[in-house]
Amino acid sequence: MPKGLLERFIYSQGSDNQNRQLEWITLYDIAPGIVRGLEYLHQCCNTRILHFDIKPHNILLDWIFCPTFFDFGLSKLCERNKSIVSMIGARRTAKYIASKVFFQNLGGVSHKFDAYSYGMIVLEMVGARKNINV
Repeated sequence: MPKGLLERFIYSQGSDNQNRQLEWITLYDIAPGIVRGLEYLHQCCNTRILHFDIKPHNILLDWIFCPTFFDFGLSKLCERNKSIVSMIGARRTAKYIASKVFFQNLGGVSHKFDAYSYGMIVLEMVGARKNINV
């Protein structure tokens, strides 16, 4: 993927947002591309794929800034008629986990887990900064 990681393009380089590397229109085009990818994984495949590690570091951009997911190391397959899968023992990037799940035992989770992570990515894209400075 010629453009590399999404995270490379969404964070400001300076203290103000004037140093944003992408135009708003490009960011506006990337966001629905991520949603289309999630929709494909969750609804269009014969077996539902739950990624569970959606973050800017796991999204690659092609030459026209079309996003593609990678790093399916934490993903789970889920039957179409089921909505909850077990995540016992899973490790993830804390800032992309819904706080309700983070502070409870990671027992059963659904595709809504990926939707929350998407929301965090959009907030980072709009704010041009990481939500948590670890």
